[in-house]
Amino acid sequence: MTQEERLDCLLRYLLAEREEYKALAVPAGPAERRRLLRALLNVRPPEPLDRSFYQVQDAYLQEELRRKGVTRLDDLCPVRPGLYLWQGDITTLAVDAIVNAANSAMLGCFIPCHGCVDNAIHTAAGFQLRRECARMMALQPGEEPPGRAKITNAYNLPCRYVLHTVGPIVRGAVTAEDRALLASCYRSCLELAAAHGCRSVAFCCISTGEFRFPNEEAARIAVETVEAYQTQHPHTIEVIFNVFKDTDREIYQRLLG
Repeated sequence: MTQEERLDCLLRYLLAEREEYKALAVPAGPAERRRLLRALLNVRPPEPLDRSFYQVQDAYLQEELRRKGVTRLDDLCPVRPGLYLWQGDITTLAVDAIVNAANSAMLGCFIPCHGCVDNAIHTAAGFQLRRECARMMALQPGEEPPGRAKITNAYNLPCRYVLHTVGPIVRGAVTAEDRALLASCYRSCLELAAAHGCRSVAFCCISTGEFRFPNEEAARIAVETVEAYQTQHPHTIEVIFNVFKDTDREIYQRLLG
């Protein structure tokens, strides 16, 4: 089966699931069809899917990853011992764990084709990730509070695990509680990664963007928290600060020297 045939197969399956999708026109271009697939999976609740769907989906996502290319820790140069700065797509990093800036529902982003890292990670991992997150969240009475971390499998991502953490949402001026919660996100992820034998963790820019934590201050807290952890636990976990925007790269370059 070619990649376009896989795409068509997945679209047919998802469009046939709901009555309201029957009148939906399928775009002709491959880029538009890929975007439609992402949108359909983004909005789909964590209900079961046939094994045949997962087989086609996994083959499709693995080919998409092959086309994007994988970056390994050995491909990177440390800026300090045990610390790396890398600008790129976190879903292509082959490290032990990547960090997802999740929302409190902890099920992924349901906004079709949204540009957040939560949406990107769930899309590239496959629908199994939303299913595992739903099973995990069913074991607790409410939504996930900020400052903690949970771990899942990575499925079609090149990493081993995904660490999910909910950062603080800044409303107005940054408070001492906001700062403490953001530091707790980084510390909780590192502790959970260590408990699962991870030797490398890639952090996204937690709580920036839509959660409105100022980028400069968020980066400073990230660097200080990670360095404090590495000082207390030397030679345990190497950390990659993953950035997507040029402005974040410049901030981390300045902070890391």
